Amino acid sequence: MGKPRRHHTKSRTNMRRSHQALDPIGLVTCPQCKSKVMPHRVCSSCGFYKGEEIINVLKDVKKDVKKKK
Repeated sequence: MGKPRRHHTKSRTNMRRSHQALDPIGLVTCPQCKSKVMPHRVCSSCGFYKGEEIINVLKDVKKDVKKKK
């Protein structure tokens, strides 16, 4: 098995890994309920997207309550 010819410094190793850092998720605020949402997605708390109600969240909550009983 081959061995490295020279020792890599900590600086060289860290420079190689510099692009591996994670970026924070870019969240936006929902104009209806002011909660944080991924951009271009339906808000999971209120069900609105671009001012229109896409998902009736209250209807889904009522179903969950019925299932629990």
